[in-house]
Amino acid sequence: MSMKGGFTIGGGATAKGAASKGPPTISERDFQEQVLMSELPVLIEFTADWCQPCKQIAPDVASFAEEMEGKVKVVKIDIDKSPALAREMRVQSVPTFMLFAQQRIVDGVVGAVGKKKLREMVEPFLPRSEGALKAKELAELIKQGQPVVPIDTRDLAAYNRARLPGAKHMPLEEIETRLAELHMIAGTPVLYCRSGDKTKELAERLNALEVPVAFLEGGLLAWEAEGFKIER
Repeated sequence: MSMKGGFTIGGGATAKGAASKGPPTISERDFQEQVLMSELPVLIEFTADWCQPCKQIAPDVASFAEEMEGKVKVVKIDIDKSPALAREMRVQSVPTFMLFAQQRIVDGVVGAVGKKKLREMVEPFLPRSEGALKAKELAELIKQGQPVVPIDTRDLAAYNRARLPGAKHMPLEEIETRLAELHMIAGTPVLYCRSGDKTKELAERLNALEVPVAFLEGGLLAWEAEGFKIER
């Protein structure tokens, strides 16, 4: 766990601020039911009314909780109202974030982190869409000689500039009218776009129609970020 930064307990004023909208605050008596018995991963923000960094990131935390609804439960624990729980969890400064999954702590970070860091924490524990492949997983399949064929769904100019090795070109807007071609591909089609969002939606629609396809999570950007080979 990364436990750096934060607002040291006891280092702030004791005046209570106005309650802000966002994730619910749970108590020590709620912990077992709300956290340990949760079927979803639970992200806890340990906070306090006097914590200014907590107030600064409150809008981001509230927005993140809304985005993760149904996938990750986000709750708050006030260290002043639940001191025994804070001691048990060894919370030494606020804000402190801890991620629980399957009744144990799987990650944690101290400090006023943003939504990007929170997403990184929960991403390994999110349910994955049917056919989703990470860049490393696709690279390993290609290395092993598995029958997978990258399908570049961007425009032709983008495809000509840079593409996955061995990728075939099939524009996104044409794929649903060219399903016969997908069936004729000698391997599992792995759709990809620039960032992965468009092909995720398309893959979900096709799989619902019993057209088996995979898609590259994060798209070409994720592939490049891992340093994998690009054809030009």
